Amino acid sequence: MDSVILFGASRGLGFEVARYLCAIGIEVHAMVRKCESVAALEEMGVNVVVGDALDREQIKSLLDLSPDNAVAVSTMGSFQTDIPVDYIGHRLVIDELEQRNIRRFVMVTSLGCGDSWQYLSDKAKAVFGKSVREKSLAESWLATSQLDYTILRPGGLQDGEVTEQGELYTDSEIHGLITRSEVARMIYQLLCDDSTIGKVYACVDPVFTNNINK
Repeated sequence: MDSVILFGASRGLGFEVARYLCAIGIEVHAMVRKCESVAALEEMGVNVVVGDALDREQIKSLLDLSPDNAVAVSTMGSFQTDIPVDYIGHRLVIDELEQRNIRRFVMVTSLGCGDSWQYLSDKAKAVFGKSVREKSLAESWLATSQLDYTILRPGGLQDGEVTEQGELYTDSEIHGLITRSEVARMIYQLLCDDSTIGKVYACVDPVFTNNINK
């Protein structure tokens, strides 16, 4: 794996994924909606296209500039956006990837999606419920696609360094915290492991969670 196409690199987790991949020598092609993120990403060595995943033509523009042997990652979310991108944006990305030779795709959603909805607290459902439902729809669309997918549902995202202590779980009832940098490392780990294709994982960092709760 030499190249990664990254959707959702403007801020937060996506930005940390771009940073991690560039640091280990992976070529990154990223789409961002926020122009203010471009300079920082380009300084890291990211090939940036400013665009919106709600526009299929702009998705095509990014893919046209990316190597055919690239793999894809999405951390897209609808924080501070007028129109949710979680489902429709991912649906457009997935549909376009299916038209290309780009088969491998890791999509990051969140705890509470899909079969883990029942374990989400009432407070979390009230605050994040709409976004989680949108992401759950995206998971379903991906799971019925032709892509070689892996779905990753991180716990509560925190600032911090790579710990190499993050753990993957297939149990739906998981709670905890994890740093964005550690999730970035785990995404790379998933991309390198074909045995994770077609699977859904939750991830938290037991050490980080225990330290926060002390």
